[in-house]
Amino acid sequence: MAKRIDAVDLNVYYGSFLAVQDVNIRIEPRAVTAFIGPSGCGKTTFLRTINRMHEVLPGAYADGKILLDGDNIYDAGVDPVTIRAEVGMVFQRPNPFPTMSIRENVLAGYKLNGTRLSKSDADAILEKSLRGANLWNEVKDRLDKPGSGLSGGQQQRLCIARTVAVEPSVILMDEPCSALDPISTLAVEDLINQLKEDYTVVIVTHNMQQAARVADKTAFFNIQGTGQPGQLIEYADTKTIFQNPENEQTLNYISGRFG
Repeated sequence: MAKRIDAVDLNVYYGSFLAVQDVNIRIEPRAVTAFIGPSGCGKTTFLRTINRMHEVLPGAYADGKILLDGDNIYDAGVDPVTIRAEVGMVFQRPNPFPTMSIRENVLAGYKLNGTRLSKSDADAILEKSLRGANLWNEVKDRLDKPGSGLSGGQQQRLCIARTVAVEPSVILMDEPCSALDPISTLAVEDLINQLKEDYTVVIVTHNMQQAARVADKTAFFNIQGTGQPGQLIEYADTKTIFQNPENEQTLNYISGRFG
């Protein structure tokens, strides 16, 4: 199910502004890759190009290629909606649909795509997804209660269950623990380690300790000055990035000299 991601000569624009410049990276399947770097360096912008989410902003576009197992998601005729089903996104703040029950939240992707499910199929997907998000035992007796009634950490795991329910190949996470307490953060990090058994997982984080805990590989992004584009500076095994980086900018960032 998991797919390899290749960015080839990727540039990302907001209108005439070049936000991210010349990214070339290979992200392996069934692994966790973390993007780190100071605010405004293009981490989230690049993340959003992987499922074409950046295009929802007027004037935003990309040139170059993003390949999923060799297929360019930016080829003419490729439907962005299809890509967003293949490449799921978990956002910074938990965002369960407030008027929907836990059950309806998990199955929302099927409803939005107009897919009709039998009750038995829906129940099977519901349980599998909630178990996959380590949430089933906590909510199995209140599936028809509002998803917004869960705790913050439970809401984030509900959003992850909603993402995995449609069986994507890739799961993108944009600072998924930044709004959570330490106990909830640990639960989500444990889940991330389990998800990589079946998915390609890419996470943006400002928490370098979190990157060190969960990521197999880490990419460091930086910006050379105000108004300059973000750039990929170094990409390697996480242990190498944090213990023996090749680039002085990487060393300065992880040692706290800036950022």
